[in-house]
Amino acid sequence: MKATGVVRRIDDLGRVVIPKEIRKVHRIKEGDPLEIFTDKEGEIILKKYSPIGELTEFASTYADTIAKTTGHIACITDKDTVIAVSGGSKKDFLEKNLSKELEEVMENKEIFKSKENNEIAIPITQNEGRERIYNSQVIYPIITDGDVVGSVILLSKEPNQKMGDAEDKVAQSAAGFLGTHLEI
Repeated sequence: MKATGVVRRIDDLGRVVIPKEIRKVHRIKEGDPLEIFTDKEGEIILKKYSPIGELTEFASTYADTIAKTTGHIACITDKDTVIAVSGGSKKDFLEKNLSKELEEVMENKEIFKSKENNEIAIPITQNEGRERIYNSQVIYPIITDGDVVGSVILLSKEPNQKMGDAEDKVAQSAAGFLGTHLEI
């Protein structure tokens, strides 16, 4: 654990303010759920809660199936990071923070499809850079109880591979299934 040097008092309602700098670094926004952990030494640990993050093992298996079925790179994300990837380099995607552009697509509950090489590609991770590295991609938000909790993404780096109706339906079905699976 890393010390921040910040000390805060608990108010009469039991609340503690998390400093703005820490919220910014850890991408914690107003309304984000936090999970509370304790250990034997009395430490209290706050962790950003991801409902889809609980399904990481399942999401990984699902991404494997999608990648094998479509022949494309398959990624499953929560709202902040890529939690599963198959068909591509895990070190390029897995547990990497999402790009602002992808977060915006998800926040707006948009479906993004690039089918031609001349269309814009959405960067998936923060440090991906501005160069276009995908020939085509499909992004479907995972929606649970009206809220976006992640996304299903299909990517192709091959110059002659385009995303068609089959890939569109696979991503849509996967996002729908994961969203339904998480509903309370």
